[in-house]
Amino acid sequence: MERAEPIPVARRARMARWTRLLLALMAAGLVTVFALAAWIHPYDPAGQPQSMATHMQLGLPPCSMIALTGRPCPSCGMTTAFALLVHGDVPNSLAANWVGTLIAVFWMALIPWGILSAVRGRYWGLRTVELPLTVAVGVFLTLMLARWGWLLLT
Repeated sequence: MERAEPIPVARRARMARWTRLLLALMAAGLVTVFALAAWIHPYDPAGQPQSMATHMQLGLPPCSMIALTGRPCPSCGMTTAFALLVHGDVPNSLAANWVGTLIAVFWMALIPWGILSAVRGRYWGLRTVELPLTVAVGVFLTLMLARWGWLLLT
């Protein structure tokens, strides 16, 4: 049986226009997320960093889980972590929600990747996105739930 040679990157088919558009929209959406994070003030009146509830500055309601159980939900502190990271306060971003900080860094990397891939018409550094995307979602969900479990136990 003869073994097939891999197709060189230069000869791979370009992605569909709608895929390129979606990549550009993803990058624009992420830029919007970080613009909102920059707009949020993640410090209390005394200048101390908050650990959660900064999402309420966007007109969102308080966390329903805290209201019902008195315990945080798996994503509590993520908005604050994003805002603190964008404001350059990495230690307090990690303290607010370290998984949120990791997601923010990952999303920051997705902005230039999405733009570059859309412009080139090929995924930069990847053949397909299905497996890497599935792994990333699985890893972040696992970390988020593990962090939440730890918070509930301590």
